[in-house]
Order: sequence, then C-alpha cells, then structure tokens
Amino acid sequence: MTILPAYVVDGPGDGTPVVLSGSLGSDRRMWRPQASALAAAGYRVMSYDHRGHGASLTPPGPYELADLAADAAALLDELDLPDAHFAGLSLGGMVGMWLAAHRPDRVRGLVLCCTSADLTPRSGWADRARLVRAEGTGAVAEAVVSRWLTPAYAQREPEFAAELRGMVAATPAEGYAACCGAIERMDLLPLLPAISAPTLVISSAEDPATPPEHGRLIADRIPGARFALVDQAAHLGNVERPAEFSRLILDHLGALDV
Repeated sequence: MTILPAYVVDGPGDGTPVVLSGSLGSDRRMWRPQASALAAAGYRVMSYDHRGHGASLTPPGPYELADLAADAAALLDELDLPDAHFAGLSLGGMVGMWLAAHRPDRVRGLVLCCTSADLTPRSGWADRARLVRAEGTGAVAEAVVSRWLTPAYAQREPEFAAELRGMVAATPAEGYAACCGAIERMDLLPLLPAISAPTLVISSAEDPATPPEHGRLIADRIPGARFALVDQAAHLGNVERPAEFSRLILDHLGALDV
C-alpha cells in the first residue's frame, strides 16, 4: 500500500523542485537548514516524513525500500511534478538510490548524504527492531543521537541534542522497526551502475553509522558520481555542518540547472 507522506513546501511555487528525504528516526525538521538555503536560492523544496515517521501514516509492516520510494513518488504525483532533484540522508539516501535506479524518469539530480548501499551486519537491524517493538523508540534514542552528532557538538549544543532525542523517541515503534527491516533486507550495490542521474555523494569524516568508505563505494559504482568529505561531523552532518552541506548541494544542483 502506497501512502502520501506528510510534507511541507518551502520556496517559490515556480522554482525547480527538490525533494528532501530524511534518516531513520527523524522527521522533516532535520532538513531545516537546507530547506531554508535552497528556498532562498529559488528552489521549490519538499521536505517529507517517511511512512511511520513524523506526521505520516504508520501502516503495519513489513516495509521495503520499494514501498518508501513509492511514497516519495506519490508526493511528486500529488504536486503534479513529473520529476525533481532528490536529496536523501541515510535511509533517505537509500530511498533515493532505489528510486533513481528503478524510476530514472522521476529523478533529475541526486544527492546522497551519509548513507550506504549495504549495511551489515544484518542481524543488528533485526535486533534493533525487536528492541523497539518491545520497549519503544525511547529505548534507542540516546544511542541513535550519539551516532548522529560528534561528542564535541552534542556537548556544545545540549538543548539541540535533547531535541533530537525527543524526535527519535516520538517516532512510532512500528514505523521505526519496519524501516529497520527494510534496511536489513536491502542490497543496493547491484543497482548502482544503473543510476543515470548526475550524483553527488557526501560523507561525514566522523560518521560511525555510515563511515566515509560507504560513500566512496557508492560514488565509485555510480557512473560519473562525485564524492565530497565534510570534516568535523558525524551521521547527521547536514545539521552539524549545515553551511558546508548546503553549499555542496547548491553547487551540485546549480550546475545541473544552468
């Protein structure tokens, strides 16, 4: 069952469309810095919540990446957009790779942030899903945010770190666990050579969840893809180093829209 995800739109109605797709356990607020920067540059920006996250519906699992990608395509259909640029971080990047490989007509340009095409060991995702179903997402919030932010940043910004822990804890347990299952079962590596959208891959130097070698592997296998490394940032690099991520995204998309 495809759902229309909850979303917000920023920027001018006639701007080039950009879809922003977030990480496991987040909602569309994680994209505030980039949504603002892209809108100021004249883009029409759609930030949305994955199924089972934020304000989107939480259908019963299991979920697959195909389901999450179909939801993103449903957002384009709702807004009468034949295609758009797509930027995704972590789970959002996995959705972007699946969509770009299977529906190249829907993806103009692709930005893949702090993500992976194959995250092992798979048993870890099954274990996390079981924990969340048994005890709720609050049981993993502290551990998740410890991977999202570097210790130095979390110490400097304790209120923001607390906001992120609350974001994870507010995620419905079934939605979070079912998305864990989608990651557990994914293997996007064979699909990467089929991606034709101009692609930028961004990794964070201190990302313990999807270390830079994951990004480099993706960039090596997508024809013509470029790779960028941002220092002093962990998994949610776009919120820890917002100016750097926004500049990289704007430069990539701007080169495609001339």
